[in-house]
Amino acid sequence: MSAELISILVLAVIFVVATTRSVNMGALAFAAAFGVGTLAAGFDAEKVFEGFPGDLFVVLVGVTYFFAIARANGTTDWLVHAGIRLVRGRIVLIPWVMFAVTGVLTAIGAVSPAAVAIIAPIAMGFAATYGIHPLLMGALVVHGAQAGGFSPISIYGSTVNSIVAREGLPGNEIALFLASLVVNLVIAVVIFVACGGARLRGLKAGDDGHGGGDDGGRLAAGSGGGTGAGTSGDAPAAGSASGGAGTVTRTREATAGTATGSATGTGPRPGAERLDPARAATLTGLVLLVVAVLGFDLDAGLTAIALAVVLALIWPAHSKEAINGITWPTVLLVCGMLTYVNVLDEMGTIEWAGEGVAAIGIPLVAALLFCYIGGFVSAFASSVGIIGALIPLVVPFLEKGEIGVVGMVAALSVSATVVDVSPFSTNGALVLASAEETDRDRFFRQLMIYGGAVTVVVPALIWLAMVVPGFG
Repeated sequence: MSAELISILVLAVIFVVATTRSVNMGALAFAAAFGVGTLAAGFDAEKVFEGFPGDLFVVLVGVTYFFAIARANGTTDWLVHAGIRLVRGRIVLIPWVMFAVTGVLTAIGAVSPAAVAIIAPIAMGFAATYGIHPLLMGALVVHGAQAGGFSPISIYGSTVNSIVAREGLPGNEIALFLASLVVNLVIAVVIFVACGGARLRGLKAGDDGHGGGDDGGRLAAGSGGGTGAGTSGDAPAAGSASGGAGTVTRTREATAGTATGSATGTGPRPGAERLDPARAATLTGLVLLVVAVLGFDLDAGLTAIALAVVLALIWPAHSKEAINGITWPTVLLVCGMLTYVNVLDEMGTIEWAGEGVAAIGIPLVAALLFCYIGGFVSAFASSVGIIGALIPLVVPFLEKGEIGVVGMVAALSVSATVVDVSPFSTNGALVLASAEETDRDRFFRQLMIYGGAVTVVVPALIWLAMVVPGFG
């Protein structure tokens, strides 16, 4: 049995064990990286450690630490309160606002993980406070980032377009951008409906900053959380992270079959609408984080840690509470999986799989498998890195003229990025790290199932829509 095949079988074992036993998948992946790397590939420990994603480690720690301080000093309360005022209390619009904001950020040049790192903690705070399904909110943040991710001036878009030009292939910048925008928008609509987003219509959050007692300030059951169907069982308690920031009330009669009287939260933390010095400083830090990352291309993780340290020095009591908000299990999970994927890359497993696909004599089948390889690998690794590797790999395949180049490039690019909702990708990990502590294990399972479904279903649909029409 070849070393490449062994490494793939071990990856399958990791998934099976992690889903059937209470073992952190990251810890399993570290063990697998050590075992496969040393025994099957002949790597030493230093070679295995080269795959440790130090930059992502810092991003996860830094961003979750900064926003844990924001939760501790009540800044997230204030943001939720202000956000509800912005949409005039219409809860149904909140996920779409997050979708649009992350899309605009990536479209104007933000790296997708940087945009998600900034928006996800705020978005998940809204979800917790107002009983919005966490999967709905998290998915719309990630899909929003990818919707704008292939504009001609974006990181993904400029990378793909430059590779296409370098390889002498015909390209279409607008078609690439629209392909990603349409696919992610359609998926966002589907997940919005599946997770009960339509039931948020007619629900309003009071913008006066006062709770409504035991009954008045609560979201009726069925309007927020629930595993894919809008039931309240999976929704975190409103206010459990940020204390709540408004009163949720029915503004129209409940639709038939919708339960009433169930609660997802309590009133807001006292003074949620007040902008005290600590909150003002934290908001200033958030603006500086956005400017530093988007305007000066500084590292999001290091910048977030630096800003968090400044806040901790001025208000140490908040820092002491916030240090426990760093999501170490998520950090272990993601860093372990990416270390193992790098071992696969270094030992040639990914290239081996790609060459095997290219040797298939049926062009449409080969194109479909390339889309699946891009999607599957990208669910665990850098999307832009996979794009940069796959497009040159398929150049000989495209030069035969049997598959439309523009459609194939778009299909590969979208397939390799739409799967970033996976909890093992940077974007999915950031969303997971921003979820409620009491809900994170369940949310991880939801993200893993949803990410798996996207990886299995979407590349085939993209292939059918973008590649098949250009065949011949």
